[in-house]
Amino acid sequence: MPAPETISALIDQFDYHLDAYKKGQYNETQVRLDYINPLMEALGWDVRNKKGYSEAYRDVIHEDALKVGGWTKAPDYCFRIGGTRKFFLEAKKPSVNVKQDTHPAYQLRRYAWSAKLPLSILTDFEEFAVYDCRVKPVKTDKPSTARIMYLTYAQYIDQWENIADIFSRDAILKGAFDKYVESKKVKRGTAEVDTAFLAEIERWRELLARNIALRNPGLSQREINFSVQRTIDRIIFLRICEDRGIETYGRLMSLQNGDRVYKRLFQLFREADDRYNSGLFHFSPEKGRFSDMDELTPDLTVDDKVLKDILKSIYYPDSPYEFSVLPADILGQVYERFLGKVIRLTPAHRAVIELKPEVRKAGGVYYTPTYIVDYIVKETVGKLLKGKKPGPQGGASKLRILDPACGSGSFLLGAYQYLLDWHRDMYVKDDPVKWARGKNPRLYQKSGDDWRLTTTDRKRILLNNIYGVDKDNQAVEVTKLSLLLKVLEGEDEETIQRQLSLFQQRALPDLGSNIKCGNSLIGSDFYDGAQANLFDEEDIYRINAFDWDQEFPQIMKGGGFDAVIGNPPYVRQEGLQDSKAYFEKHFSVYHGTADLYAYFIEKGVSLLRQGGFFSYIVANKWLRANYGTPLRNWMKQQHIVEIIDFGDLPVFTQATTYPCIIVIQKRTPNATFRASTIKTTDFTDLGGYIQKTRYEVRQKKLHESGWALIDQRSQDLLDKLRKTGVPLGKYVERKIYYGIKTGLNEAFVINDETRKRLIADDPNSVEVIKPFLAGRDIKRYMPLASEKSLILFPRGFTNAKCLDNNRQWDCIKKEFPAIAAHLEEFRGKAEKRYDKGDHWWELRACDYYDEFEKPKIMLPDIAIRGNFALDDIGGEYCANTAYIISNSERYLLGILNSLLTNFFYKNISSTYRGGYLRFIYQYLETIPIRLIDFDRPNDKTKHNQIVEFVNTILDLNKKLMKTKTAQAKEALKRQIQATDRQIDKLVYELYELTDEEIEIIETSNK
Repeated sequence: MPAPETISALIDQFDYHLDAYKKGQYNETQVRLDYINPLMEALGWDVRNKKGYSEAYRDVIHEDALKVGGWTKAPDYCFRIGGTRKFFLEAKKPSVNVKQDTHPAYQLRRYAWSAKLPLSILTDFEEFAVYDCRVKPVKTDKPSTARIMYLTYAQYIDQWENIADIFSRDAILKGAFDKYVESKKVKRGTAEVDTAFLAEIERWRELLARNIALRNPGLSQREINFSVQRTIDRIIFLRICEDRGIETYGRLMSLQNGDRVYKRLFQLFREADDRYNSGLFHFSPEKGRFSDMDELTPDLTVDDKVLKDILKSIYYPDSPYEFSVLPADILGQVYERFLGKVIRLTPAHRAVIELKPEVRKAGGVYYTPTYIVDYIVKETVGKLLKGKKPGPQGGASKLRILDPACGSGSFLLGAYQYLLDWHRDMYVKDDPVKWARGKNPRLYQKSGDDWRLTTTDRKRILLNNIYGVDKDNQAVEVTKLSLLLKVLEGEDEETIQRQLSLFQQRALPDLGSNIKCGNSLIGSDFYDGAQANLFDEEDIYRINAFDWDQEFPQIMKGGGFDAVIGNPPYVRQEGLQDSKAYFEKHFSVYHGTADLYAYFIEKGVSLLRQGGFFSYIVANKWLRANYGTPLRNWMKQQHIVEIIDFGDLPVFTQATTYPCIIVIQKRTPNATFRASTIKTTDFTDLGGYIQKTRYEVRQKKLHESGWALIDQRSQDLLDKLRKTGVPLGKYVERKIYYGIKTGLNEAFVINDETRKRLIADDPNSVEVIKPFLAGRDIKRYMPLASEKSLILFPRGFTNAKCLDNNRQWDCIKKEFPAIAAHLEEFRGKAEKRYDKGDHWWELRACDYYDEFEKPKIMLPDIAIRGNFALDDIGGEYCANTAYIISNSERYLLGILNSLLTNFFYKNISSTYRGGYLRFIYQYLETIPIRLIDFDRPNDKTKHNQIVEFVNTILDLNKKLMKTKTAQAKEALKRQIQATDRQIDKLVYELYELTDEEIEIIETSNK
């Protein structure tokens, strides 16, 4: 991208006025207007919004130079694509030394790091510096820390291509910015803002918990959890308000001077109650308040040292956080993980922090990515708003949106933001001046064409439209906190005071009637017929029964909610023992091993009014798992709009949960629904990606054993394959067996060196030492070889061989002295196994040990594709990471290893991270095997050809194992590939596939 003429002109102009700039005769505003604006316009940015986009969609946001405690509250420029921040630019006047001054660099990095932006720019036009803002800013950093580019204005023309390749609008749209970011490695140990802030507030929790438990010995465990959580929430709320200019900057900081810190802090809390009317601050009885009054925290005793430590950590220069730009979803991510732990009191009344049991079982807390939230909101709330009018009398005011497992509130925040943007755009489209007039204006004009919703309307929308329930009271409070902070976005101290004086109303609503605590799945009828004394206070608190008709009477009388959205908790069936009897009685989707999300799906749809929309992101396991059968049957009775399967993609960071999005409308079921299989997360817009990959699925074609979300052509092909062949389970008379589980591999699985030693010491050992293959040892058509062996005393072996029940171990020691000596070392551990045989040295009972001695087909349970191998003599055993099929037909081996079988299996089973398939009996037994009619010459010929080709590949692979030279290996591999293709061709002919059907299979396997 060549430098435009305007850059040369700017450089000449800057040269001419340089002395005046250096003397400070030009301020920062003039530099922005005369130089930085044209510079960024040359990179394709609509800096002055000439296209007239609304606030939500304009390319560049210019922040007010509002000073907060001596510092600006936000960066000078925010550059965006589709309303999403990409980078900040902080402008300085030319008298500032960008290269050497510490503060400007630290300031910019705090902004961008807090906003979780990877790169940002610091410039006075004379100098141009780019920082890697993933590196956590520290107050002692030099100005060069994390700086990855530095130029002077004289270098702009020579370096223009490099600048444009990263920061031009076109480069960002094409993904060059993101690729550049990925190419720059982040320093090891660097903490992103969410991780760092989580660690910070976890430290506060520990400090407060220990101190409050020590100084307030009469408090219960629940009261301490409440007190700590509420104190942290209030401090964060007020601190964010300070950085946004809503609260006077430094009020919390000033508490570090002097004593009685908690008493003075609480005075700020009481003043906040007068200003905000939020349940977060509610200490006096009032008519019309829905939240319970807090009578606990006003009387707490908290040491000054603890509070001073916390307050110091949230202010410059100790704090790296810039709360004015901290995204709402980042705060939600932090709190989602924060809520995964709880304070527990020891018998000595000491506070300890530990993971909640359900979080520990789930392997952690996983926050829903913003792009998922945005898509679900658009597909539900967005559809409901079509044709509606804004304002208190408009149809939009009647919409009721629910998240029945709201957690930290990410989905409700997304829905609320969508509603705010929609209302503002509709008001502006209609007539902004009209909506800005009257006693209760809905808009106000900040500057130029920048129209914004009044706080009154933001509150109205929140109270009218947004509802949430969660079993965890702390989660409920965090959801309220997040929503209240969203109400205050764009406000300042002046506008808040204006509401107090002009409208005689406080700035925030009480959300007690909107966001409630309770168990969405269990009603008060849980206790019907039970004896009251069977449930103590802890049981009642843990079950937390919730009556929807009582809690939301008007909505339920009106038919239910208009939209139900969310990401229900991932709780496996082992954690549902207390509730299973209730679920079995009340839910059609009940299955003894179903995960919790199955019940949340049915409950969510049941809470909808007719015509309403439901959408969750849940694990995709229900599509194919046995426990998903009742859910699939129930789903066929619903009007499924769309299912989006993410397969094995890493949607949730550091989690191996494979999710899908379900969209359902409450109406008569349809014959088809839309589906999309997401192959990558490398997209800028999920909705756009889905539109390009979407296809129709016919419900009646979905198989009872599991749903394959594939297009109609592929579904027709699956049906044809099922009709052409018989299921593998029937073909081999159900003789498909799982490998051996020893319960103590360190004792019973030995390496080759140990095997040789035992046999050398005692030749009789050969009788009970078997070749033992792990799944990774079994490769497609390859000779079977393993360095491991199995010591096999099957259950019943000893009793049959050693008749004297009192001296059986002595008998084994006599018969197999070397093996007995080896096993003796592991006796203690072997005795503790729950699945041992009759004696500690035996393996568990198994009806098919003899099958391992026979010729058979073997396969690993996890592989990229089917890896079927042949044990043509018998005697090979395998671990529980593999299967055996008691059949050694070369014909069957060829069918199983074919591309046709791979296509079939991929479309009926689940894919795991990295594209791996899990081979389990449930799916294996359904593989269609073409029966051969040997009376038909064509059938017999093709069968014999497949057998011949399979024998060829087996022989070639044996040669390949022995070949040493690279050239010879390559020749053998090519011959194997050619033979493999011949088998595929014959299989296609046997199943009578058309060219179009063959193309489907070939394309699917690429």
